[in-house]
Amino acid sequence: MTLLVQKFGGSSVSDVDAIRRVAQRVVATRESGASVAVVVSAMGDTTDDLLDLASQVSPNGPAERELDMLLTAGERISMALLAMAISDLGTPARSFTGQQAGMRTDSSHGRARLLDVTPARVAKALQRGEVAIVAGFQGVSDEEDITTLGRGGSDTTAVALAAALNADVCEIYTDVDGLYTADPRIVPSASRVTRITIEETLEMAAHGAKILHLRAVEYARRFGVPLHVRSSFSDQEGTWILVDRPLTGAQTPGPTTRHTPHSATDPRPSEDPMEDPIISGIAHDRSLAKVTVVGIPDRPGGASQVIGAVATAGVNIDMIVQNVSTSPDGLSDISFTLPEVDGAAAVAALRELQHDLGMADVLYTSHVGKLSLIGAGLRSNPAVAQRMFTALAEAGINIEMISTSEIRISVITDQDVLEDAVRAVHSAFRLDAEAEAVIYGGTGR
Repeated sequence: MTLLVQKFGGSSVSDVDAIRRVAQRVVATRESGASVAVVVSAMGDTTDDLLDLASQVSPNGPAERELDMLLTAGERISMALLAMAISDLGTPARSFTGQQAGMRTDSSHGRARLLDVTPARVAKALQRGEVAIVAGFQGVSDEEDITTLGRGGSDTTAVALAAALNADVCEIYTDVDGLYTADPRIVPSASRVTRITIEETLEMAAHGAKILHLRAVEYARRFGVPLHVRSSFSDQEGTWILVDRPLTGAQTPGPTTRHTPHSATDPRPSEDPMEDPIISGIAHDRSLAKVTVVGIPDRPGGASQVIGAVATAGVNIDMIVQNVSTSPDGLSDISFTLPEVDGAAAVAALRELQHDLGMADVLYTSHVGKLSLIGAGLRSNPAVAQRMFTALAEAGINIEMISTSEIRISVITDQDVLEDAVRAVHSAFRLDAEAEAVIYGGTGR
């Protein structure tokens, strides 16, 4: 029997009617002969509402342990209501918290990472013919404290559950009909991507695409879990994310026995020349800031000390550019981007080292955005970068930083022109569809 894991985001279970609609879809899948496990997020804006309550009760900042205990209530509400709705349709269903589903994590409250997934109770429920419903976003530490996986963590719960259960496919249901060549809220004519590789999806998620949680994509790649991103508001087929042979043997099914709806493993249309670049899409991120360390002595170890200070402060760095010293005094500059929420911590850490490193100043800019063009064969096709930069120039958009990989070209621009930049590049590569994309909800998840 085919085993599916279906994940429904907050917009898919936003109210009673939405929960009933999800219940009908789950039951229809079960009646088609498949065994079904479901992962749910909190209803609509429940998590944001709970965060607001916490800030009102504790203006100085709630304790992380108690905040995790509070936030996991949202998913527990969703799972129980969905179990009731499915049972009301005549199909047996049983709900499980993250702890009951065997989601063991480390003790990092608010951003816990999965250490082990042993869903014995979920597997037994499926063997009894029940629909198993698991609360996403949560787990339990070795100290038996409730933990959360971070915003978007329900995606990771679903993929981890699919890997542990040896599921055939993990379906991620959202409020759009799959992955698009750009955010359809910015580019209404964006085209739906029917199939995409897991590597390209990793780049999309890492550089601003909001449909899938980055850690969920990493988990799917590691354990060889095929993903199908589709809308819970329509029956249209969505985007299939294709996986290669798993990178590890732990918890992984044999890739040759997996059910795959397409016989091909390459998303390239057959009529395309084999070495032409395949543009999968454009991701953008407006949550970044830029730090520039000015006038640092150009000597071995300088960059290591700068980046090390930021890393010690617990800040993740994205793009890095160092100017080669050409001045008589041997000074250079180092610029890097980072999450805007971490800007103050990074600047404070660098200020403490300013005298020791002999740097002239630390400059901070919060108003930046990143655009990333993603696709296969970009590095071996220089015309792609030329077309991208020409499109930005013709739109009057200045580029502050550039970064590349085998399948990505990223640029930093002023945040005010980021959306214009996305539209200009999208148009330059003729990625527009004839019809506008349909957005059923409003959150992207």
